[in-house]
Amino acid sequence: MRRKLGLLLASVALAAFGFPAVANAAEPNPVVFVHGYSGSASNWTAAEAQFRLSGYSDSQLHSFEYDWSQSNERSAAELAGYVDNVLAETGADKVDIVNHSMGGLVSRWYMKELGGHTDVGHWASLAGANQGTTSASTCLQNASCREMTPGSDFEEQLNSGDRTPGDSEYATWYSACDGVIIPYTNTRVTGADNNRTTCTTHIGFLSDTSTLGEVVDFLEA
Repeated sequence: MRRKLGLLLASVALAAFGFPAVANAAEPNPVVFVHGYSGSASNWTAAEAQFRLSGYSDSQLHSFEYDWSQSNERSAAELAGYVDNVLAETGADKVDIVNHSMGGLVSRWYMKELGGHTDVGHWASLAGANQGTTSASTCLQNASCREMTPGSDFEEQLNSGDRTPGDSEYATWYSACDGVIIPYTNTRVTGADNNRTTCTTHIGFLSDTSTLGEVVDFLEA
């Protein structure tokens, strides 16, 4: 929103001196929200409200819901189909992805291993389990948790080679007060813009207005 306001003011100023007006700011990409372990689309209610305040319409906001107990590889394949549907529905060339916790694994597998990066402009990870978390040891009965364990075959493949493929922009937000991603620095991704926040809990990221504001700015950059 701040970027759009700046362009508008610049356009007015240039016109006053006889210069051509600045073209209208391009429509932002549709946003696909990807929840984490034991989550659902409803996790994004606060984020969607903040995005609306920043100028996004309901038709630009899409929350992907999946079976969080199944393999992240399967969830990533389902995400691929969901993104295809969003692109067809909106007519956009790309989407932006905002994820939380295990949603980082689902969305990164989609982008890195399934070639989804060609359809994603920006990828924003809030408290993502991008290099795994030792707390996954409490739910090893589920394939998703086994894959989320640091050093798993899934993690090793995901974090080998280029971790931020393509022309997509990548950013993460992490906090020492997370309490679920252990160690908390495992949210960071080599090659991404990694941002350490003040004391924010793992669930707190879903409604932290300061961080969500930074995410909106990142998507509009």
